[in-house]
Amino acid sequence: MRVLRSPLTARLLFPVAVLVFWLVSIELIQHVWPFAVDVLPRPSEVRDFIWDELRLDTFAPYNVFETFWISLKRLGIGWLIAMGLGTMIGLAMGMSKGANAFFNDWVVAVLAMPNLAWALFVSMAFGFGNTGPIIVVVLTGIPFVIINVREGVRNTPRELFDMSRSFRVSQSKTMRHVLLPSLMPFMFAAARYSFALGWKGLVVAEVFGGDDGAGWTMKFWYDAQRAHGVVGYAFFFMVFAIVFERFVFDTIAKRVFRWRPSLTEVEVVEEMFEAEAPTLAPAAQAGR
Repeated sequence: MRVLRSPLTARLLFPVAVLVFWLVSIELIQHVWPFAVDVLPRPSEVRDFIWDELRLDTFAPYNVFETFWISLKRLGIGWLIAMGLGTMIGLAMGMSKGANAFFNDWVVAVLAMPNLAWALFVSMAFGFGNTGPIIVVVLTGIPFVIINVREGVRNTPRELFDMSRSFRVSQSKTMRHVLLPSLMPFMFAAARYSFALGWKGLVVAEVFGGDDGAGWTMKFWYDAQRAHGVVGYAFFFMVFAIVFERFVFDTIAKRVFRWRPSLTEVEVVEEMFEAEAPTLAPAAQAGR
């Protein structure tokens, strides 16, 4: 049972479960809708496509490495702009009631706007190229940065500011040694969400308003009626997200938050629920 509860075992079992579900679904659909069999790709077809792409054996205009490099440059530029502007606006909203009233409704409106709407608008306004997808990344990610930074400012313990004033600490040192450390968890959450959502927005923008990049290449395989190509590039997207999360964000989080206990809240809750009830002492049992 301990092996089944292992996080590593759980991570390995999930792709196996997805593969089984994939194969069973194809067999079931084959009996219900035989025409769909020619459209739905089998795992072996997707595997062969991925291998050909990694070997640069493709008839697409760009190979998978060139495609992702183009998209990553756009994503990086848009994400940095969203983090910079979002942090400044979030700080202003958290420290000023007037700034919060000025920006709040517009931040909510931008947050509610779907990625598809931004992609269609910027593709009409800026046409093909880098400008439109970068703007979509900014518009998709910046509201999450603003909201997280604002809430981080509001959740900073007031006692720390009172102590700083009592000891006549300058405002610049208060910002650097009191506010910024309290903001770090919120900033890190903002960076993660804005990056993930910016990546989704970028792909949508490249589908509708791009002439290269990962989203455009997926659309290329869709227009070519190669379902295994669409699924293969979706697999590349998932692998990229997992690798970036595990080897970039997790690595940075371990360094930034190394002062925290290593035991996670999930593990604490799990131990609390699975802990055995304490047994009564012999004297207490005799008294009962």
